[in-house]
Amino acid sequence: MNYDALLVVSFGGPESRQDVIPFLENVLRGRNVPRERMLAVAEHYYHFDGKSPINQQTRNLIAAVQAELKQHGPELPVYWGNRNWHPMLADTLREMKQNGIRRALGLVTSAFSSYSGCRQYREDIARAQSEAGPGGAEIDKLRVFFNHPGFIEATEDRVREALQQLPGEARQNVQVVYTAHSIPLSMADTCDYVAQLEEVRRLISGRVGISHDALVYQSRSGAPGQPWLEPDILHYLSEIKTRNLATAVVLAPISFISDHMEVLYDLDIEARQLCESMSLAMVRAKTVGVHPKFIAMIRELILERIHPETERRWLGSLGAREDVCAENCCPAPTRPGRPISVQR
Repeated sequence: MNYDALLVVSFGGPESRQDVIPFLENVLRGRNVPRERMLAVAEHYYHFDGKSPINQQTRNLIAAVQAELKQHGPELPVYWGNRNWHPMLADTLREMKQNGIRRALGLVTSAFSSYSGCRQYREDIARAQSEAGPGGAEIDKLRVFFNHPGFIEATEDRVREALQQLPGEARQNVQVVYTAHSIPLSMADTCDYVAQLEEVRRLISGRVGISHDALVYQSRSGAPGQPWLEPDILHYLSEIKTRNLATAVVLAPISFISDHMEVLYDLDIEARQLCESMSLAMVRAKTVGVHPKFIAMIRELILERIHPETERRWLGSLGAREDVCAENCCPAPTRPGRPISVQR
């Protein structure tokens, strides 16, 4: 299969205080979210002077991928489009059309299957293609990569690095707490999100040699009465202290590939403040970011689409995810349960 380019599709985020409200209005457009909730989230960004780290981290990712492709091939131009902030996806597709790009591979910055982590990106690409007009590029999304050896090995390295940062005595009674973005149960019940997270948890703990671990959820943003995946990270940390389950924790945000706002605010600020108040030692593991094994994985995903006969690698028991999702895969939840993740 011949491809002309790679398109990196990310969530996007504000880069100044002036961007914050327009960005949040983009994210929440068409959703029945109280303005008070939006303004509360805006304060998270103002804590960092209005700048989300996600755009710069996407630039870093693109630079690393470009270097990998230049060194090892195939040499493809790399484009970048966001769902919610500049560079906007439709603008990028217009640029690609002007540059004569006819067929591109799409790298979505999400490792797991769910409506918001996969299908919604496909819908946004289709919408942007419509806005860009006829004659634009076809986009073939790269497969979900939660269990690819490159992602698992890079995550393992990050967890090991975090464990080494704990004082020696703290490592004697440490629990690794894997965190993932919470989603509504109405969404979780129609996809493999939880099963995939549990698989990554088992793989990483087994490779690191950790038997004391847990999977918890963070960044819930739905209405209080709607059921979302639990336990919540803050509630679980309090339980660790109350029940004396550990004297130290390593927080490993496995559902995110970069240290964006939800990682920085929810873990580095809120969770850390709680741990300090309880005298519970805490280290937060980095996300995969531009880890060389993760970057090499992206090249491998590209090659397996260019050369369909290539053997596809995975770890665990769930197998490699299909290139094209089934028609009924990861359906959109009903409107009241739609997630409103905005802290990227």
